[in-house]
Amino acid sequence: MFDVVIVGGGPAGMAAALALGRVHRQVSLIDAGEGRNAPADNVHNFLTRDGTPPAELRELGRRELAAYPSVRITTGAVTGVRTLDDGVFRLALSGGGTADARRLLLATGLADELPGPRGVEALWGRSAFHCPYCHGYECTGRQVAVLGTEPARVRLALQLSRFAAHVVLCADGRPLDQGTRDLLEANGVAVRCEAVARLEGADGRLEQIVFEAGPPLARDAVFVVNVPRQRSDLAGRLGCDTFADGCVEVDEFGRTSVPGVYAAGDMAHRASVPMPLAAVVAAAASGAVAAAVIDQELLSADFGLPDPLARAKG
Repeated sequence: MFDVVIVGGGPAGMAAALALGRVHRQVSLIDAGEGRNAPADNVHNFLTRDGTPPAELRELGRRELAAYPSVRITTGAVTGVRTLDDGVFRLALSGGGTADARRLLLATGLADELPGPRGVEALWGRSAFHCPYCHGYECTGRQVAVLGTEPARVRLALQLSRFAAHVVLCADGRPLDQGTRDLLEANGVAVRCEAVARLEGADGRLEQIVFEAGPPLARDAVFVVNVPRQRSDLAGRLGCDTFADGCVEVDEFGRTSVPGVYAAGDMAHRASVPMPLAAVVAAAASGAVAAAVIDQELLSADFGLPDPLARAKG
């Protein structure tokens, strides 16, 4: 039996495995290799690893974990999970067989659904983006568009106008009040009102936005709306509480509503945080925190010690 099974081998899962391996916990890290940032050219905002390709960062993590003999890495998926009478978690594996664990850490991440426009899938992560902190710097001095009229889209257009050569807000046929239009235009952000028909480009690079009417708009990058969803249904099967956005609810230590089950990375967040944090460094940090708390919980169980976090559990 493992002390901990970690499902998901992205930054959160690997950081947790590293922390647990360093205190000689028996860990099984099960990774299906489906990273959310796989389409992107590079990882950013990760000190000492800024600009590293996602696949390379994953490989570097696996190499580091190989130095810890108590950490076992399995490539594959978890197809089922149940809690046994003694509180042990039994996971069914895609390659056959099972894995039993005293504690379970979910780090399965989110996947992005792209509602449109047509052509966005071929550009996603290369010139069609959603996060200015992940990809904004690469838009410095370039021609950029933002799709949508919601307040967050207006705010994003103004944010990008600070360093992009030119920004256009594409209303996509939706109304935009005059006050918002005046604010945008006063700060150099143009507005196109026509409905967007499709994005055109080659080799992952945007060339132009084509509208249902009017001339096309040449652009180097476009920021679109994405809809994140849980990549795995394990949290739902276990009965973990979730928020309206589909993310798993955790406390500040990564504990879910189900005893013994933790969650880390962008698939989970606290009630005080209004959205999932998509930064790689934030995911890694949450994995490390959850690992330390899991170790302390096991330590209390093994030696009959009081739980040092009992007060924090409220």
